[in-house]
Amino acid sequence: MYMIKNIITVTAVVLITSGCHIYRAYERPDTAAVVDSIYRQQVAPDDTTSLASLSWKELFNDPHLQELITFGLENNTDLSIARLKVKEAEALLMTSKLSYLPSITLTPEGTITSIEGSNVSKKYNLAASADWEIDLFGKLLNAKRGAQAALEQSDAYQQAVQTQLVATIANSYYILLVLDEQLKITLETADTWNESLRTMKALKRAGQTTEMAVAQTEAAKLSVDASVISIKRQISEIENSLSALLGKAPQAIERGTLSEQVFPDSLSTGVPLQLLSRRPDVRQSEAQLAVAYYATNSARSAFYPSIILGGSVGWTNSAGAVVTNPGQWLLTAVGSLVQPIFNKGKNIANLKIAKAQQEEALLMFRQSLLDAGTEVNDALVQWQTARERIKLDKQQATSLKSALRSSELLMKHSSQNYLEVITARQSLLQAELNTVTDRFDEIQGVINLYHALGGGY
Repeated sequence: MYMIKNIITVTAVVLITSGCHIYRAYERPDTAAVVDSIYRQQVAPDDTTSLASLSWKELFNDPHLQELITFGLENNTDLSIARLKVKEAEALLMTSKLSYLPSITLTPEGTITSIEGSNVSKKYNLAASADWEIDLFGKLLNAKRGAQAALEQSDAYQQAVQTQLVATIANSYYILLVLDEQLKITLETADTWNESLRTMKALKRAGQTTEMAVAQTEAAKLSVDASVISIKRQISEIENSLSALLGKAPQAIERGTLSEQVFPDSLSTGVPLQLLSRRPDVRQSEAQLAVAYYATNSARSAFYPSIILGGSVGWTNSAGAVVTNPGQWLLTAVGSLVQPIFNKGKNIANLKIAKAQQEEALLMFRQSLLDAGTEVNDALVQWQTARERIKLDKQQATSLKSALRSSELLMKHSSQNYLEVITARQSLLQAELNTVTDRFDEIQGVINLYHALGGGY
């Protein structure tokens, strides 16, 4: 016992006189200079209203989409793997917590000996031993804190996978709605061209138009027919990829229509500081920084001695060189201190590596904030410009419809070339398709902003 007291006294003196910070907990680095300037549009300091505050069920109110997202959250392979990684991290944290407890080993043994017919000698030893490492230099403490940070990192990764999954399912669903709308417009245009081709052929037989006009009309009709086939192929491909994302075999996706979709008329981002708590990838990056911080502390701890108390207790009939029977108690106590002196520079190299990795993690954390701000800014611009383009698209479509009616009337009552009618009709088709595409851009801007702000979990 006196020896153990001496060991503890010596190590306490070493700890007090050392200027290390192996017990200090992780603190978030100053990010004010980065965070305060990541939004290009001004936000009121007290405006904490954010689109990410809405649950995905509130934002995506289409019942078919809600059903798809619910199914995907339960069956997506990547999300299931992320959940398992969280369980692995929880198990590692439990292991690091249990390392504070002593290890206990039961070692019963017995022997029977007889030499050249002599009396049989029976020996037995019923012993239990225990080893306990005293954590005076933060080795176990930093390992536990590092495991806790690793668990937070795994949990943030799971949340990142989920938010990405929700956004991807929603994006794929709305692509299908857009393709459905484009297919509807193209089919209606194809019907119009079919009717025009029949009319042109009748006029040709009556000698009121030329073969060239018939050929131009038929070429335009075939071009639209080809577009119908292409859109149907895209629909099938999106349905297949969405089915795989949901963890099911390729199949048709039940869905609504684009005109039924309703989204907020205004979008709020909240203050930039909220990205630190809402964005799972930012929290994952910060957790990685904390892991690296505690790894550096652990590398520092390697320079200090390890203190292990051990002992055993048991019942034996073999005490020293004389065999006695019946048995008697056997008690031992051991205290050991291991101080590294020369290990070929491994501890120094490990500390340098840990410090470099901590600096890398800090740079990645700051970059994750910049990337988050970029995504928010891009999504806002996408949504705003799409809404402006939709207004122009509608005005353009109105003008082209008027131009098409005028060109058709001129062709019937004058000698105007039918090529102008074809051009006007193709321009109108493209304008209507552009309106649908810009509507999707508007919806995608909402989805991207929701995901960029950390919504969907």
